[in-house]
Amino acid sequence: MEISTGMVQVKAEAGNMPAYLARPADAGKHPAVVVVQEAFGLNKHIKDVTERIAREGYVALAPDLYYRENSAVVGYDNLQEAIRLMMGLWDDKIVADMAGVINHVKAQSFVRADRIGVTGFCMGGRVTFLTACRNADVKAAVPFYGGGIGNVQPSERTPRAPLEYADGLRCPLLLFFGEIDPFIPLDEVEKIKQRLAELKKTAETVVYPGAPHGFFCDERDSYRPDAAKDAWSRLTKFFAQHLQA
Repeated sequence: MEISTGMVQVKAEAGNMPAYLARPADAGKHPAVVVVQEAFGLNKHIKDVTERIAREGYVALAPDLYYRENSAVVGYDNLQEAIRLMMGLWDDKIVADMAGVINHVKAQSFVRADRIGVTGFCMGGRVTFLTACRNADVKAAVPFYGGGIGNVQPSERTPRAPLEYADGLRCPLLLFFGEIDPFIPLDEVEKIKQRLAELKKTAETVVYPGAPHGFFCDERDSYRPDAAKDAWSRLTKFFAQHLQA
C-alpha cells in the first residue's frame, strides 16, 4: 500500500511533542495505531515499524516521549544513556502525554476515531500496557517485552506497577515476551498472565523460546527473525480483528 510520511506536532502535557506520522495515501478514514518507542528514542527502527503498520491500512503515529529532552535519540550501544532518558519519564506524565497523542489522532479527519490501537517496544511495551489500562479510547493493545509491567520499586516517578491498574482495562491485549529476557523474568510474565486471567480480561501472552529482550528489532544483536516474523503476523491479525471491523 502506498503511504505518506512526515513529522507532525502534537499538543502534549509539557508543550509541543514531535511525532512521526505514516498513513495510507488514499482518501478516506482509517483506523489508527500509536507506536511507542524503545528506551533509545524515536529512531529509525521505530519509524520503520510505523511505516510497516501504515502499509497494513492504518494511520500510524510514533510520538517522541523524550520531547522534554529536545528529541533525544541514542544508539543501541549506549544503554546507560537510554536508561538515563527513560528514568526521566514519570508515569503520570506518560499517561497525560499519551492522552494528548490519542486525542490528536482522534481529531484527524482521516482517522476512524473509534478504532485506536497502541503498540510499543521495550519501554514502549510498558507504556502501551499502562495506556491501555488508563485510557478508555484504546480499543486494542500489543506490548512487546515491556519491562516493569508486573513489578516496580514504588517511587514518586512510578508509584504503582502498571499491572495494578489492570482492572481498568477495556480492550483486548496481545503481549509478547522472550523466554531468556534478562530484564523480564518468566515469573513476572506468569504474574501478569495470572492477574489478567483473574480479572477475566481478554488477553493472550506469547513467550518465544530462546528469544532475548529486543528480539523484534533487526538493528540489535538480540534480533530473532523467526520470532519477529511470527509476532508481526500475530500483530497484524490482532489489529485487523479489533480495529478494522
